[in-house]
Amino acid sequence: MSTAQALIVDDEPDIRELLELTLGRMNVETLSAADLSSARTLLGEHHFDLCLTDMRLPDGDGLSLVEHIQTRYPDLPVAVITAHGNMETAVQALKLGAFDFVSKPVDLQVLRNLVNGALRLASFADHDRRSRDTLLGDSAIMQTIRSTIAKLARSQAPVYISGASGTGKELVARLIHAKGPRNDRPFVPVNCGAIPAELMESEFFGHKKGSFTGALNDKEGLFQAAAGGTLFLDEVAELPLHMQVKLLRAIQEKAVRPVGEQKEIPVDVRLLSATHKDLTRLVASGDFRQDLYYRINVIELKVPSLRQRREDIPQLALHIVAKLANEQAIDTPQLSGAAMESLQRYGFPGNVRELENILERALTLSEGRDIQPEDLALPQTDSGEKQSEDTASLSEPPEGVPLEDYLETIERQAILKALDQCDNNKTAAAKVLGITFRAMRYRLKKLGLE
Repeated sequence: MSTAQALIVDDEPDIRELLELTLGRMNVETLSAADLSSARTLLGEHHFDLCLTDMRLPDGDGLSLVEHIQTRYPDLPVAVITAHGNMETAVQALKLGAFDFVSKPVDLQVLRNLVNGALRLASFADHDRRSRDTLLGDSAIMQTIRSTIAKLARSQAPVYISGASGTGKELVARLIHAKGPRNDRPFVPVNCGAIPAELMESEFFGHKKGSFTGALNDKEGLFQAAAGGTLFLDEVAELPLHMQVKLLRAIQEKAVRPVGEQKEIPVDVRLLSATHKDLTRLVASGDFRQDLYYRINVIELKVPSLRQRREDIPQLALHIVAKLANEQAIDTPQLSGAAMESLQRYGFPGNVRELENILERALTLSEGRDIQPEDLALPQTDSGEKQSEDTASLSEPPEGVPLEDYLETIERQAILKALDQCDNNKTAAAKVLGITFRAMRYRLKKLGLE
């Protein structure tokens, strides 16, 4: 295997020497340039596996070099060196396609993590990044999503995955991780709404033994658990303001301080986040910090609702039925033409997750026969057309079904959906439903769901 080679672009001799020595100890050969013109010349004459560039150069800035590399050498990872605390520039570079950033004064461990990540990416260039068999759908919007995922997998930029509940935001996050060079490292998902506020700092950053009552041993946090891999913050809008401040610092400094520890510990994680809520509205209302919003939303990936890609419903439905039949060790039933038409007319306020729940119920009701429209038991709108984005329109109970039974069915579906969304955490599910935990327990007992 040939030795990796890096291009270092900085007009300060001391910085160039520090970077050359550090990379040399990592068995990475280096060539250096003091300005943009020299850097462009070297790029045209040599093959590089990594480029490190300062932002301020005598004949321009590092951003123009990032753009030049993206245009001429799109497979070359380029990282920028920014002044301490100048995250705006780092974010701008990431938006332009930079692989990562490091702040001055350069922390050598952070630098080594960055170089190792870039070299993994260079050796990962020919990896199969297709996701058609995992993220199903041949609609134009889904083809665009899959293409975007392949591009995002090559970057370290924070990605904010937006979309309604049930659209598959975690699946998208897992694919960004799986299709990138960190795929052999941990993928750590965390539901921010499921962690009690008083335990958040310990859960995210860890704690030292004796740092508070009940801290009987040292504990690593979620950032440390995701070391070298990806940390996925699901429902990031649920973070309380005090935790948003600490998360912002962890992102900017690429380091965390466990509770009870005196110094910060460098961490190397790719940060992905998601929520079904409108973060811009929460920023406007003061419930979400604007500076954190800009840090996690360097790149936004919008996951479409199912009603935005109705042409994918047949493929999804057939796949889900086959999967459920395999899990239940039964022959795969067919979806009748009428049943498929009913699915394509339905609004799916709960998106793909609701489609899965409907088909699981239909598989039970059909008793092994072909699935008919009545097995789907779809709620109907007055007009028979698609439902609104957030709520399902309710009609009168089906003929022969008592009102009380019908309402219990709706209540059961809402609770099961909330529990599924919150990974079966009853406290978080109660919050989603807007009821108290005590009321949640009562309803679970009443409906036989405990």
